[in-house]
Amino acid sequence: MQVATAPDRLPWTGDEEADRLLAADPLALLIGFALDQQVPLQKAFIGPLEICRRIGTLDAHKIADMDTAQLEAVFAQRPAIHRFPGNMARRTQALCQAIVRDYDGHAERVWTEAVDARDLERRLLALPGVGEMKAKTLLAVLGKQFGIKPAGWDEVAPHHPTLGDADTPEKLAEYQAGKRAKKAAMRAAAGTNIVAKEVTK
Repeated sequence: MQVATAPDRLPWTGDEEADRLLAADPLALLIGFALDQQVPLQKAFIGPLEICRRIGTLDAHKIADMDTAQLEAVFAQRPAIHRFPGNMARRTQALCQAIVRDYDGHAERVWTEAVDARDLERRLLALPGVGEMKAKTLLAVLGKQFGIKPAGWDEVAPHHPTLGDADTPEKLAEYQAGKRAKKAAMRAAAGTNIVAKEVTK
């Protein structure tokens, strides 16, 4: 499968170097998604650049082979790469070990060797730190931002707004505002249900 279009950056962090790395390095993109948990999106996706700066490279083999305690120290160095540096250092290492084991260290092979969209989704779900929601979002990002749409992509990719639609800072802000509004509505609905249960007791 060939990449139809490739952006020069993914405008998700506010840092031009980090945004360019996300677009240029498939491993950076996957690590960013692995880190995207319980921290602001911008913090998660600037993480790959910070890792690269601190260890001198963003190479799956090197990260996979590092002493785990050393990698944890890299993540914990102030400012910490993540709110949970130890857990996320181990998750990043597990991701890189999977990329080395299954793809000889070449992260792009996760999608370039997929036979169709469902196979691509299975490959994404097999990666440490990538659950169902992240796999769907990655499908959207690969299709909409990079033009990577294997057979059946329309049936597998999400039809609701995702990070895949955020190809400008303005669209990112719009996407994040929509997510906040949806979460607020869900919290409000949950609160209403709790009140209703209390009243009926």
